[in-house]
Amino acid sequence: MSIDPRVALQSLVTALEEHLAASASRRREDDPAVEAAYVGIADAFEVYEEALYDAFGESLPLDIYEDDEDEDDDEDAEYASRLVEAEVEN
Repeated sequence: MSIDPRVALQSLVTALEEHLAASASRRREDDPAVEAAYVGIADAFEVYEEALYDAFGESLPLDIYEDDEDEDDDEDAEYASRLVEAEVEN
């Protein structure tokens, strides 16, 4: 059973809003609420992209990049900029 792309899109927007709220109230560099919201964006994006493809055969010009477990802790502080990266298709 496919998910309605509109419902999946709303979930993605909600995940982005939750990340913004968590980021605005961050208490420390590795705040678990921000990390959870970050993962929520990635999960919601994947659901939306799949729903969009199932319904319309359409894909997005965005990719999800997984963090390598072997990276240093300093690099983990930059997780948000590495996980979701927009790529403009030419």
